[in-house]
Amino acid sequence: MILLDGKAVAASIRAETALEVEKMRGGTGRGPGLAVILVGDDAPSHTYVRNKERACAETGIRSETLRLPSKTSQNEVLDCIRTLNGRQDIDGILLQLPLPGHLDSRPCLECIDPAKDVDGFHPVNMGRLLQDIPGLRPCTPSGVMELLKRYGLNPAGKRAVVAGRSNIVGRPLSVMLSAKNAWGNATVTLCHSATPKAAALFREADFLFLAMGRPESVRGEMVKKGAVVVDIGISVTENGLRGDADFTSVSKIASALTPVPGGIGPMTIAMLLRNTVQAFAARL
Repeated sequence: MILLDGKAVAASIRAETALEVEKMRGGTGRGPGLAVILVGDDAPSHTYVRNKERACAETGIRSETLRLPSKTSQNEVLDCIRTLNGRQDIDGILLQLPLPGHLDSRPCLECIDPAKDVDGFHPVNMGRLLQDIPGLRPCTPSGVMELLKRYGLNPAGKRAVVAGRSNIVGRPLSVMLSAKNAWGNATVTLCHSATPKAAALFREADFLFLAMGRPESVRGEMVKKGAVVVDIGISVTENGLRGDADFTSVSKIASALTPVPGGIGPMTIAMLLRNTVQAFAARL
């Protein structure tokens, strides 16, 4: 079985990004700038933002984190976004989710300038993805596709099953897998909580993508022998961080499998850096 080491691949991408930023800085006098808006005290969000800050420092991207108290109002968040939209030294804006319960993320995400939407969540960028028009793509699905490319695991012509229909992962990933290009062209089934007998569909998949957030719920007997299994789900359990796949049993059946942690998480941050550079280059 091949262990799909997202941590190692992400390190390579960061090194490539650092070289690209250095060249850009020499030609423009400045490098890309990323602003992160962090509202409230969600511990995993604070950890994730710190990881982003370290990755930016490693690649030469200037990062600025705006830490707002949990009681921040909807209008205050929107005003913060509008200010960043107008700043010429900021090329990418990221609103860290989840937001505190009294805030509505949708109008906040829609307020971000699509040209600075490095998370790829704005309806304009989602529409570009659906129509296969170049643009900023959601980071986690992009990280999944890049990891497959780096290991030479092409889903073209294969049966792909995506478990989870979120706008952040499942839906955009299903679009990328079915796109008419060299690393798309898969026949895709999108499963969700209302899918009857989903386990039977899992067993038909040559490529199985798990993004449910249900720790260790997919066992080896639910996987086709020799399948590529990409575990995107991550949950905090009493035994530590766990993915949607039961690693021990699935690893005996799959031909390739991502670990949790160390699989897709680092790739998500790597794609965020790449999107920030892309947004910077588009604004030159």
